[in-house]
Amino acid sequence: MKDQTIAIHGGYETESTTHSVAVPIYQTVAYEFDSAQHGADLFNLAVPGNIYSRIMNPTCDVLEKRVAMLEGGVGALALSAGSAAIHYAIINLAEAGDNIVTVPQLYGGTYTLFAHMLPKLGIQVRFADGDSPAALEKLIDKRTKAVFFESIGNPAGNIIDVAAVAAMARSHGVATICDNTVATPVLLKPAAHGVDIVVHSATKYMGGHGVALGGLLVDSGQFPWAEHKARYPMFSEPEPSYHGVVYVDALGPAAYIGRARTVPLRNTGSALSPFNAFQLLQGLETLPLRMERHCENARKVAEHLQSHKAVEWVSYAGLKDHPHYALAQKYMNGRASGLLQFGVKGGFEAGVRFYDALKLFKRLVNIGDAKSLACHPASTTHRQLTEEEQRSVGVAPEAIRLSVGIEDIDDILEDLDQALAVAA
Repeated sequence: MKDQTIAIHGGYETESTTHSVAVPIYQTVAYEFDSAQHGADLFNLAVPGNIYSRIMNPTCDVLEKRVAMLEGGVGALALSAGSAAIHYAIINLAEAGDNIVTVPQLYGGTYTLFAHMLPKLGIQVRFADGDSPAALEKLIDKRTKAVFFESIGNPAGNIIDVAAVAAMARSHGVATICDNTVATPVLLKPAAHGVDIVVHSATKYMGGHGVALGGLLVDSGQFPWAEHKARYPMFSEPEPSYHGVVYVDALGPAAYIGRARTVPLRNTGSALSPFNAFQLLQGLETLPLRMERHCENARKVAEHLQSHKAVEWVSYAGLKDHPHYALAQKYMNGRASGLLQFGVKGGFEAGVRFYDALKLFKRLVNIGDAKSLACHPASTTHRQLTEEEQRSVGVAPEAIRLSVGIEDIDDILEDLDQALAVAA
């Protein structure tokens, strides 16, 4: 099936008891075992089935299967938020004394997790001085457990050479983790370019309507965990927190996602609610259609701002003069999603004046909504960073991040023009 069909039908066959066409909301905590042996078989991963909704739920299961199909993975795990997906992606691989290597261009919440929280757990985070394979490679050592990057940086808008980074990391026997939230699997499927683990904030474009939090962790099934026992013993040795199971023996290519479900999720509980899974499924059905309009509108906004006298600069990889234009063509057929940044002439104060004058655009810190959204990162998402740290992750004091929605383009441009007139 193609993406639009998967987004509507993937992972679900008409429910056998009621013949419901819509995916039912299984609002239950637990599931009855047929017998003691049946319960034992479920816990031993010997048979498929449900145990407890903190670990798995039939509504969440459809969302997981659908997103895994869209991303070309062997399995997925639905979680309470994108931040939980990033956290679990790492702690499923790394422990105290290990390190991960990351690009500097990161979402503000991810930067805070990496710079301030993981180090307190004993996991060192090494920030590269750029997003090139060479900049990342020089930080890898025998205790490196992952190379992390965003396919399209939020809010920087940079695009990673996904295949080159994945190949470099694999040459060292290191897994790659890609946050594909901004691109979505409609524009880019990282696993097709060698990436091992994909994470999403489903709150954003997947949900698309700003009504439900959610995160997804996707396993490509491509990394040879058994060949790298020294670096990743947790997949090839008995797991003490889950009945001594050996994940590569029990689950084969799905060892990573199986452990993510039965160790981090089971024991720390960032489970997605069935109702939120249902809402995210509704959004997912129109994701391919919405991404077409998001990309079209964002390109027109970028071109309009580029010629505006009150605008200092525009950063959108869909523009020919952007340094990552060629990568946008290579990986996304020129469609650089709906996120862009621009600088208002006049610095921080002018940026604030513009932001306060918006009428159609909603002032908030979400992205990926059907509505057009705006953020002044220096005042909000990256406020906890120094100006030097802000600039290192791609945030300037005058920068405005726009998440361009699917409204009529004339109305979008009119609002930007009137706010820029106030700023000037």
